[in-house]
Amino acid sequence: MKLPNTAYILLWFPKPSETFVFSEVKNLLGLGLPISIYTLYGKLDKNLSFEMQFYNGQVLRLGITKFFIPLLFIIYWFLKSPSTTTRLVALVLFTRWKGFEKTAENAWACYCAFYLAYRFNKDKIRHIHAPWACGCASAAWFASRLTNIPFSFTMRAWDIHPPDSFIQEKTRDALFIRSETQYNIDYLQEFTGCCDDKFHLTYNGVPMTKGNDRTVRMLPPYQLLAIGRIVGKKGYEFLLHACAVLKNDSINFHLHLVGDGLHLNRLKRLCSSLKLDHYVTFHGFQSYERIPEYFEKADIFIMPSIIHSSGDRDGIPTVLLESLLHHVPVISTPVSGIPELIENGVTGLLVPQKDSAALADAINLFITKKEKAIAMATRGNQKVLELFNAEKNHKKVLTLYNNHINES
Repeated sequence: MKLPNTAYILLWFPKPSETFVFSEVKNLLGLGLPISIYTLYGKLDKNLSFEMQFYNGQVLRLGITKFFIPLLFIIYWFLKSPSTTTRLVALVLFTRWKGFEKTAENAWACYCAFYLAYRFNKDKIRHIHAPWACGCASAAWFASRLTNIPFSFTMRAWDIHPPDSFIQEKTRDALFIRSETQYNIDYLQEFTGCCDDKFHLTYNGVPMTKGNDRTVRMLPPYQLLAIGRIVGKKGYEFLLHACAVLKNDSINFHLHLVGDGLHLNRLKRLCSSLKLDHYVTFHGFQSYERIPEYFEKADIFIMPSIIHSSGDRDGIPTVLLESLLHHVPVISTPVSGIPELIENGVTGLLVPQKDSAALADAINLFITKKEKAIAMATRGNQKVLELFNAEKNHKKVLTLYNNHINES
């Protein structure tokens, strides 16, 4: 059976922080699915992994330098299908949008969709997929309305928390919807009232070759590790306050915080105000190839995720999977899909979000109960190998695409 020519619509590709998307594209191509990438923005050159730098697949990029191109194709589609084009333009102009960032992303995505629709017909695309539910899915939806090519999308975290103004329509019209967590399926199904059989759980995959069998040392100074973008939903300020508790209890530790982001300077100021400068090192952004070095030296990995005031939250952070692949015990919070991986007391510890005292207690527990921490990390490692195997999960994605497209 011939696999369908598939378009992936993304903001950027490849993007350093989206290793899971890159892995999916690479593996699906390896399985024989013909994928063409179409990006709404330009090219990123900084902080790309070695594999990303040498990606040689087909990528068509838009962006500000091609601002006027879609305008020509609004005219093209108006002449070809005036009623549909008028309705779509009116949707963008008269929709009551939610939030500046999602408004800007959606407006640009819908504008670009008129050119993408033309290209999809020209490139003989049979299936459009958006790996994000916000602007990318809006572009896919508009292009599908113009061309009648079926589309699907994946929902993850920020893209549906909170949902944008088109989520009801996109969910209704999508051929199917993928989610990297069951939590998101339950949430969007309740929000939209859409039928259960439209949603499919497809966990992200991580490379199974990462991580050597090792036993954490758990000796002073205890090596604490946190990795991720330094943004509000990560809750790193609560981790720093937990570190202040550890310091006051005379526990010998050092926190390594890897990542960059909007709140980095604010976090550094908080670190200084808590007199933690000798206990915390900010390593900034590190390339994907260097991340294993940090896991190999860590005793405990901490992801203090919170639900931000904007509604934004994590899905299942990839670093939790990577930590367990490296046999590093994990402490996190029961936010979003995290409990689908971290079962409290089984594969790690979960503490209430925004609770620094509980974080400090959990760190203390792992420090004093080394064998218990190691056992949880071992069970977590087994769960990652079973549920988050990239090769297995991406084969399931391929089957999903093939079955739905050939039935449509």
